[in-house]
Amino acid sequence: MNFDELMKSGANGKDLVVPSSWGQGRASFGGVVAALVFDRMASVVAPGRPMRSMQVSFVGPVTPDEPATVEAEILREGKAVSQVLGRIVQGGESKLVALASFGSDRESDVSVDAAPAPEAKPVEQCHGLDFIEGVTPEFIQHIEMRWAFGNLPFSGKGGRELGGWMQFRQTPETFSDAHIVALVDAWPPAVLPYVKQRVKTSSLSWALDIMHPRPVLEPGDWLLYKAKIDKAEAGYGHTQAGIWTASGELVALSRQTVTVFG
Repeated sequence: MNFDELMKSGANGKDLVVPSSWGQGRASFGGVVAALVFDRMASVVAPGRPMRSMQVSFVGPVTPDEPATVEAEILREGKAVSQVLGRIVQGGESKLVALASFGSDRESDVSVDAAPAPEAKPVEQCHGLDFIEGVTPEFIQHIEMRWAFGNLPFSGKGGRELGGWMQFRQTPETFSDAHIVALVDAWPPAVLPYVKQRVKTSSLSWALDIMHPRPVLEPGDWLLYKAKIDKAEAGYGHTQAGIWTASGELVALSRQTVTVFG
């Protein structure tokens, strides 16, 4: 089941099953379950109100190949902004909870250009992260990443930055905000190049802002991702990241707290 098919299965409000091909260890890939919740929240909001900001709490693992329910509830709908609560429930327990703000454009005298995108090697000059069964997370068979910044996970070489180019291996039908949500969370935590052996990590919380009006994105376009560590200590890492088009337009901003078991 590719990404578009999975999104369609979650759009009807009924139980869905995330297949193991979208797994990440014993859990389903966080980006795809967050995208499912986002898509459900967006469906209950009035037209013309794109998602501006979303905060996600990964309460527990969404187990692959088992039924789960995606829920959304409007908490408040004002003249321009809708506040929405979303969750994934599995086995009677909340496994993911999200709060998102959807808002229409406003007239404003404030207009500040985004900071410029970082310079990166062209996609064709960057090393790809191949899917290796039993070694890399299962979802890597759906998402392609080309390394442009920082060192590889488990290399022990450290460094504050990590990232590169990303796209779906199978070109999607469209390039929606849900596709952006899934891609942004695909990259491994920026703290992993500090360790030499495989250790478990888990996203604790995630905040994502998508810029609107959003740059036009066509199916098959590459996005550039660059994360930077703010602080990592005592088993937790705090990072921030930017996401840009190939032409340097800012698409999204991400902040994440991860737990490191080892």
